[in-house]
Amino acid sequence: MTEQVKVIATHNGNFHADDVFAVAALKSIFPSVELIRTRDLEIIAKADIVVDVGGIYDAETDRFDHHQKGGAGARENGIPFSSFGLIWQKYGLEICGGNKEIAHSLDKNLVSTIDAIDCGHVEGVSTGISLSQTISMFNPTWQEESDFDACFDEAVAFASRLLTRFIATASGGVNAKSIVANAIEKSADPRVIVLEQYTPWKTTVLRLSEEALFMVYPSQGQWRIQTVPVELGSFEDRKKLPAPWAGLSNEELQAVTGLEDATFCHNGLFIAGCVSFENTMKMAEMALKA
Repeated sequence: MTEQVKVIATHNGNFHADDVFAVAALKSIFPSVELIRTRDLEIIAKADIVVDVGGIYDAETDRFDHHQKGGAGARENGIPFSSFGLIWQKYGLEICGGNKEIAHSLDKNLVSTIDAIDCGHVEGVSTGISLSQTISMFNPTWQEESDFDACFDEAVAFASRLLTRFIATASGGVNAKSIVANAIEKSADPRVIVLEQYTPWKTTVLRLSEEALFMVYPSQGQWRIQTVPVELGSFEDRKKLPAPWAGLSNEELQAVTGLEDATFCHNGLFIAGCVSFENTMKMAEMALKA
């Protein structure tokens, strides 16, 4: 049976992150796609899905424009929807394999920022070169004779790869929560949490444990002990590693700790390690008593 081709229409000429990512998102769930870039309303009317052009927002008929008078609505935080955000409302959950938490993470960390920049709602958006500006740089400059449609295809390929990595990263964060929560529950000493494999842990530990001071986990064939910060993004820790360890490595650290396989301690006293798990746990014991 021949697979149905979805015809997607968007505007021609200059493009931005919202229409590029919208098309990339649609291509991730519709394997057979014909893309038409035009402003011809008769051609647009015949398309299966219309993105960022046409003056209509109607999710049921797959019309996703936001340039009409009054726009196409906004989030509770006031950020208006661009074409990417409108498509994400309908298809985001499917794109993320039905996982609501991953879809929400993508909306918060990617989609809403692109929407905000596209709609001029830049309050709270970080300064510097943004992802939206990066996408815009795929447009040919006045010195180039490149074809806009070919450049758009390059931008979509780039955005497709980024979208895949955003989803993978969000999935890793979501799946890590249960692993870290289980490690907290199983810990013999609530002040020292042991992870059998490294997973992102800070958000979950800070949310679930007020007692945790140190994390122990494997890294590149060795083991690490790391301090727990007082809050996300802070350089202040609930408890530092012992001050005499600062900046030492190998023989010097082994002499101070008495641990024959101690490898290093960062000068900032937030991470150290040994080759063996057993001695890294001894580091934790020393750190608790310091």
